[in-house]
Amino acid sequence: MLERKFTSYLRTFLENNTKKIMLLNGARQIGKSYIIRYVGKQLYAHFIEIDLRADKEGPKIFNNVRSTEDFYLQLGIIAGGLLGDKGDTLIFLDEIQSYPHLLTMLKFLNQEGRYRYIASGSQLGIALTKSTSVPLGSVEIQRMYPLDFEEFMWAMGVGKEVIQAMQKSFEERQSLNESTHDYILKLFRYYLLVGGLPDAVNQFLENRNMVKVRQIQVDVHDLYSVDASQYDEENRLKIRKVYDFIPSALENKKKRIIVKKIENKAGKQYSDYEDEFEYLIESAIALDVNAISNPHFPVAESVVKSLLKLYLNDVGILTQILYNYNVNAILNDERSINLGTVYESVVAQELRAHGYNKLYYYDNKHHGEVDFLIDDFDSLSVLPLEIKSGKDYYQHSALTHFVTTPEYRIQQGIVFSNERQVHSKDKIIYMPIYYVMFLHRSAKNEVILPPLKSL
Repeated sequence: MLERKFTSYLRTFLENNTKKIMLLNGARQIGKSYIIRYVGKQLYAHFIEIDLRADKEGPKIFNNVRSTEDFYLQLGIIAGGLLGDKGDTLIFLDEIQSYPHLLTMLKFLNQEGRYRYIASGSQLGIALTKSTSVPLGSVEIQRMYPLDFEEFMWAMGVGKEVIQAMQKSFEERQSLNESTHDYILKLFRYYLLVGGLPDAVNQFLENRNMVKVRQIQVDVHDLYSVDASQYDEENRLKIRKVYDFIPSALENKKKRIIVKKIENKAGKQYSDYEDEFEYLIESAIALDVNAISNPHFPVAESVVKSLLKLYLNDVGILTQILYNYNVNAILNDERSINLGTVYESVVAQELRAHGYNKLYYYDNKHHGEVDFLIDDFDSLSVLPLEIKSGKDYYQHSALTHFVTTPEYRIQQGIVFSNERQVHSKDKIIYMPIYYVMFLHRSAKNEVILPPLKSL
C-alpha cells in the first residue's frame, strides 16, 4: 500500500472528531475511496460502503429518500445484517454528489447519531458550490490530491530521515552534497514522468514499464473527459474543448487561457466559458492560477479573473500528452526541449497539495510575469516564486522588478531551478527545484491571544 499523508489525518479525525462528518473532495483515481476503506475497516467493526454513483445509474435505491427514516429503511435493506451502532459502524457514502439531497440530510443523520458517517465525491466541489443548504456546522470539508513529491519519494524507498535532513537544509538555506542532489533530482524527473496517480505509481514500482504507466494516464485523462459529459450533457463538448485546450495553452509564452482560441471563434470572452472553467476547477481535474496586477498582502484582494492559467491536476498526465513514450526528453535534460510548462505544472500541483488552495501569478504589461505568488503570513507580505527549467535561472527581470518595488513591500523572492547551490543575491534566493516540496501553508496548532489588561 502506498503511504499517504491523508491516511494519518483521517484516522485522527475519525478517532477524535466525533461531532462532525468529513466530506472528502477530489478528482477520481487519486485514492480517496481506498484510504477511507482502509482506515474505516481498521477502526470500525462494521464498515458499510455505498457507491451512490452506481446506485443512480442502476437500482436508484436512494433516489426518493427524503427523510432520515427513508434513509434508514433503504440502508437496512442493503446492509441490515452488517449494522451495529455509532461506536462501531461507519457508513461511507461515496460519490455523494450523485444525490445532492443527501448532502442536506447529513446534518440530521449526524444529529440523530445512530451511526458514524463519511462522504466523498469526485464532483463534490461542484455540488457544494451549487447547493444552498450545505450543513456547514455538521461537516468538515477536505480536499485530496494525487501523491505529492514527498509521498512519491516514500514510495521509491527514500527514508523519512533523509527527507527530514533535506528539510533542515531547506530551512537553513543549505545545499545538498552533489551525490545526494543528483539522486533527488533524478527522482524528481521520475516524478515528472510518473506523476501522482496511485495506479500509475504502483505500476511504475512493479516493473518500471512506462508503456503501462502511460496507458493508465491515458485512461484517467479519458475518464475525466467522460465525467464532464455526464455532468453537463448540454455543454459537454464545450467542457471537453476547454479541458483538451489546457496543454496547448501552457505551451504558449504566457501560458494563460486565450478564450478566443478554445473554439477558434472571434469575439469570445471569459464569461462565455465561466461555467466550464468552474466545472474543471471544482471537479479538481484542473488547477487554476489567477492573475494579480497589484500585489499587496493578502493577494486575493486584487485578482484579475479574466487572466486565468489552468494546469492539469497531475504532471504525469501532462508529460504523457506532451512527450508520450519519449522519456529522454525529461530524463536527459535535453537542451532542445523547454520543460518550463512541466516545471510550472508540478509546482502548481505541489502548492495545492500543501494547502495553498488559491494560487496566483503576477501580470504586468510593462514588466512581465512572475510565475507564482503566495501569501507569507509570517511577514504579512507576498512571496513571489519563479520557476526555471534551464540554465537561464538568473534571467528574471519581472521578478527583479517585483522584489525591488518599494510599494509592494516584498521581503524576498525564490527562484527554483535545477541548480544545486543555494545562494542569495539581493532579495532573491536561488534553490533547487525539489525544495518546493517544503513550502507548506499549514495551520499552527495553537494561536493564543494575550489577556486584556484592565482599564
